[in-house]
Order: sequence, then C-alpha cells, then structure tokens
Amino acid sequence: MRKCVDAARLSPQGANLQPLKYIIVDDKKLLPEVFSTLSWARNIPGYKHAPDEVPAAYIVILLDTKVREQVGHDAGIAAMSISMVACEEGLGSCMLGSVDRPRLKGILKIPDHLQTILVVALGYPLEKSKAVEMKGSDTKYWFDGEGVLNVPKRKLEDIVVWNTY
Repeated sequence: MRKCVDAARLSPQGANLQPLKYIIVDDKKLLPEVFSTLSWARNIPGYKHAPDEVPAAYIVILLDTKVREQVGHDAGIAAMSISMVACEEGLGSCMLGSVDRPRLKGILKIPDHLQTILVVALGYPLEKSKAVEMKGSDTKYWFDGEGVLNVPKRKLEDIVVWNTY
C-alpha cells in the first residue's frame, strides 16, 4: 500500500501544489464498513457479492481544500498510478467515484477540510477479466462460459485520429 501511495505522491499534479492526501484502510473491522459506502459492480447485471468478497484494502484519495479548492485531474492521475503499481505487485484494483461521502467521512473520521474524491479498492481478483469489443453503446460487463469477466471497450480505431480531426 505504501508503494502505491508513493507512486501517487510522485505523480504529476497541477502547478505541483500536491493537494492530495491518502487514507490507507486495511483494518479488517473497517473494510466492510467502507465497502458499504461504495456502489460496487454497477455495470455487472445481477451482481451480488458474498459477504467475504470485500477488497483487502482501500486507498481513499482526498483533496486538501487548504491547499487547493478544486482537484482538476490530479486525483485521476494518482488513482491510475496506484492501480499500475498494484497491478505490478499482482493486485487487482477498482477506482470508485460513486461513494456515499458523508457516511465514509464519519467512518474514517475525515476532517472537514478534506474532501473524498476517489476510492481505490485493492485485493486479489477472484476472477479473470478481459477487454472485448464494445457493441453499439452497451457498456455492461458479462461473464462468459469460462467465468471470465468481459469488459466492453471501444476499438482503438474508433477513438483516435492522427494529427488533425
């Protein structure tokens, strides 16, 4: 977790103001409480998690409003850095922006000058996933016959142009 946060700390941040703070949550008593504040697996129709299927840890990304009042892209860059280091270490990650922030604030005793921006869930994946070509505008995930989670993604040719549009 420390290596993940260190990568986020070293990530580019607007005007190098470094307004982000982080809470690493790995206390087994807090994990289910934090999980209950997250909208989990919204893109997997009918998904229900087993009570013991909660992430092993979370990194909560906070904006220190004493340093900067708005976050810009800093939190997304930090979350990506966290996720890349986690992957390098054999962990799965999930970035979550759909958070019951008032409840999470109470659970983690977050001071008023810190705003929750994102939560990155970390753990050992229970299933394999793969990117598949998106059909139309359907973004829903699905499990195939081998239990692999299929994640629809637009084709590269559909999202990139060279030099001018």
